[in-house]
Amino acid sequence: MKTISSVQNPLVKQIIQLKEKSRARKSSGLFIIEGRRELSLAIKGGYIIRSVLFDDTICTAETIREQCTGLQTPPELIALSGDVYRKLAYRETTEGTLAIAEGREHHLDALPMPRKNPLILVAEAPEKPGNIGALLRTADAADADAVIIANPKTDLYNPNIIRSSVGCLFTRNIATGTTAEVIAFLRKHDVGIYGAALTASVPYHTCDYTGATALIVGTEATGLSAAWLDNSDQNIIIPMQGEIDSMNVSVSAAILIFEAKRQRQFL
Repeated sequence: MKTISSVQNPLVKQIIQLKEKSRARKSSGLFIIEGRRELSLAIKGGYIIRSVLFDDTICTAETIREQCTGLQTPPELIALSGDVYRKLAYRETTEGTLAIAEGREHHLDALPMPRKNPLILVAEAPEKPGNIGALLRTADAADADAVIIANPKTDLYNPNIIRSSVGCLFTRNIATGTTAEVIAFLRKHDVGIYGAALTASVPYHTCDYTGATALIVGTEATGLSAAWLDNSDQNIIIPMQGEIDSMNVSVSAAILIFEAKRQRQFL
């Protein structure tokens, strides 16, 4: 088993590039997973894990082998010195584990539509990785059928998305596309479009979400683009009683999606 004790090791430099540079992730098709829980979810989600690197002062090779039992092809195990692991890790609470995994293409045409009345969360052009991670956690909590990112501003394997999603990125049905492509996809599958917007809107709780439903949220700064407003079956609004007219996008999404879940519990 390989051991790395120098921060000048070429693999250490490659991992740093994969963590910090979207271009490196896209060109190589690889990304970094940090944390035992996140690694477990990636394994559950069927991701190909190339290598697992671990701080041998925190965990053992046997522990890692047990965690990777379900993989068809066992990954290479690489022991790291404490200094090297601290150089690579963002957090101190990830139980000494990093992994190099293969990314996936998240095309719309590969997105499964598992039932007649799917519940889909769509986010247009979210910029902050933390918000994307929070949206994924919301979708996971509600067991939404899919999350679609329209006009993505960052790649899904940004470490901050993985971290803020607590790894549920790996177990949710996720797709990306342009706004036009996403609208066409929803129309093709006869999914109702409900856009969160301030104009021409009705209170969100007055709509029926028991059929095939897509809830569309935009950025806090600019909201939804004209394309969504023009193609929405109904714009919806969360009534605000304070001085401001918007909430964090993940909070808004949670309110909408759990209203849909509330309505569906009686089906």
